[in-house]
Amino acid sequence: MKQPYDIIIVGGGMAGASLAIALSGHGLQIALIEAADLKIDTVPNYDDRGIALAYGSQRIFSALNTWSDMAADAEPIRHIHVSEQGGFGFAHLDAEEEGVPALGYVITARNLGAALLKRLSGIQDIDVIAPGRVQWVNIEEDLAHVGLEDQTLSTRLLVAADGGNSFVRQQLCFEVKRREYGQTAIAANITPGLAHRNIAFERFTRNGPMAMLPMTEQRCALVWTVKDEMAGEILSLNETRFLERVQRQFGWRLGKLQRAGKRSGYPLSQLYVPDTVQHRAVVIGNAAHTLHPVAGQGFNLGIRDVAALAEVVLQAVSSGKDPGLLAILERYQEWRRKDQRTVVQLTDALVRSFSNDLLPLRMARNIGLLALEGLPPARHTIARAAMGIHGRLPRLSRGLPV
Repeated sequence: MKQPYDIIIVGGGMAGASLAIALSGHGLQIALIEAADLKIDTVPNYDDRGIALAYGSQRIFSALNTWSDMAADAEPIRHIHVSEQGGFGFAHLDAEEEGVPALGYVITARNLGAALLKRLSGIQDIDVIAPGRVQWVNIEEDLAHVGLEDQTLSTRLLVAADGGNSFVRQQLCFEVKRREYGQTAIAANITPGLAHRNIAFERFTRNGPMAMLPMTEQRCALVWTVKDEMAGEILSLNETRFLERVQRQFGWRLGKLQRAGKRSGYPLSQLYVPDTVQHRAVVIGNAAHTLHPVAGQGFNLGIRDVAALAEVVLQAVSSGKDPGLLAILERYQEWRRKDQRTVVQLTDALVRSFSNDLLPLRMARNIGLLALEGLPPARHTIARAAMGIHGRLPRLSRGLPV
C-alpha cells in the first residue's frame, strides 16, 4: 500500500471504476475500495440487465479506452419515439437528424462491468482493495482517513462513489434531499414479435411510464413504472399473463410480445445532495443523485460527474496544487451544479406531470408532444441534452483524453 494516497475512491461500481481509470497514468497514487469482490464470472444470459448509455457517455468510455471492449455488446439507439397511451400526441428524436451515429446505446451491466474490470486489471498505479468494507472516515486539515477492518488509509482526496446508500456520505454528514414517489419500477427483458429496428420507445401509460429499449439478440429492455400497490400482483403473474398486461399498456408497435425473462421490482425515490463537496471529500454518481428512471439519465449523470472531476483534479495536480482543497473541489461543484440540478428537476417534473390523469393535463401533454414534433429546433435542443453533449463539456465528454 502506498501511503498516503493522493486519491481514495470508495465504491468500485461503474462510476468509481471509471474515475479510477480516468485518473490513472498521471503519477497519482490511487486506491479503489469496494465492499464486494470485483469480478465478473457469470455466463451472459437472457436476463442480464440493460443500461442505457447516452451518446456522450459512449464518448467518455471511448476516451478511457474501454469502448472497444463494449462496442460488440452495445445495441445502438437510432430513434426515440415518445407517446401517451390513449392519446393523440407523439414526438420523435432521430440520430441521423442530429448528425450522430446513435442517440445512445444499450449494454448489459455485466458487459459494461466486465470491460471496466478488464481495463482496471492492466493499470499498475491503482491499488484495488476488494473486498474491503469501510468502517469509519475522518477528515483532518491535511488528510482524510479511511478505516477498514484491518487497516487505516490516508489520502489527500476522498471520493464517495458508493451508491445511493453511501456510507461515506452519511459519515461526513452531507445534506441529502429525498422524495418518495410511491412507485415501483418493474424490469425485465422482452422478446417482441417484430424487430425493434433500434428504436427506443418511451410510452406514458395510465399506470406509469414504460420504456422499451433495443438490446442485442433482438431483445428489448423493459422498465415499467407502476404504483407500489400494484407491483406485487404484477410481479406474481406467470409469463403469459405478464406479457398480456404489458401488451395492453404498450400496444402493438413491436407486434405480439413473445417472451419475458425474469422480472424484478425496485422502489423508486429521488435523492439529491445539493452541496457535493467538503474539504478533502466529494460525492459523485448515485451517492450524489439517485433519479427516477423515466428519462434514463441517472447513470449518465454520474458518468458526467466522473469526466468533470477527473479534469479538475488533474488540472490542479499539474499546477502543483493539492486536489483535496475545498477551493479546488468547488470548481468541480460549480461546473456540475447546473447539469445535476436541471436533470433532477426535469426528471421530477416529468414524473409528476405524467402521473396526473386529469383530462386537461392529458390534453396539454398531447398538445405539447405534437408541438415538439413540429419544432425541429426544440427537438434538437432536447436531443443534445438527452445525449449529454450540451453546455460546457469536459474533454472526456468530447471523446478526448484528459
